[in-house]
Amino acid sequence: MDYRRTYRSAAIAFADLVSRIPPDRLDGPGLGDWTLRDLLGHTVGSGLRQVPAALGAPRAPALVVPAPEAYFGMARTAPPALVAAHQAGAAEDARATGVELGDDPADAVSGHIGRATAALAGVGDDELVVTPAGGMRLADWLPTRTFELVVHGSDAAAATGLPIMLDPETIAESLAIAARVAAAIGHGLPTLRALTGRGTLPDGFSVV
Repeated sequence: MDYRRTYRSAAIAFADLVSRIPPDRLDGPGLGDWTLRDLLGHTVGSGLRQVPAALGAPRAPALVVPAPEAYFGMARTAPPALVAAHQAGAAEDARATGVELGDDPADAVSGHIGRATAALAGVGDDELVVTPAGGMRLADWLPTRTFELVVHGSDAAAATGLPIMLDPETIAESLAIAARVAAAIGHGLPTLRALTGRGTLPDGFSVV
């Protein structure tokens, strides 16, 4: 599975969805307490803007996080105060970035995609990227950004009632990460049984 291709595929699918959202829907419901504009802002911030920012920074001094599932799994074991501070910061950034998208978010999203893909062109698979969880190989970190685009792109699709055109390989990459997180946090077998029609997951179950 080509992680660079799936990232670009997810980004293009997200951009296509945004281009079809009527402007009068932007300040309507998005996800939880977020408006749709906030949700788009969070998706841009986490899935697109972080890429050139991280790749333009000095490299991490050491490998700390060995796989995408470890990145998400670490958030579940972090101190509650640290998690709460991160969530508050993410919400503030989502609102600010949503405002920055302006009245033509599709154009702004395209610009972010261009900067992200340009930054990726000059970075090798094994180069170490600084992340909030610690140093990660690019080949392991970028799929976490694809995951953000896929999951929150699907959130935006659900909020608007519009389809998002994600290809099977891109969905498979993010689904595999979610399954590996479930296994890493001790919920692998119940998740497998639910996926194969042999059980159900409790209301509110999440791996992130």
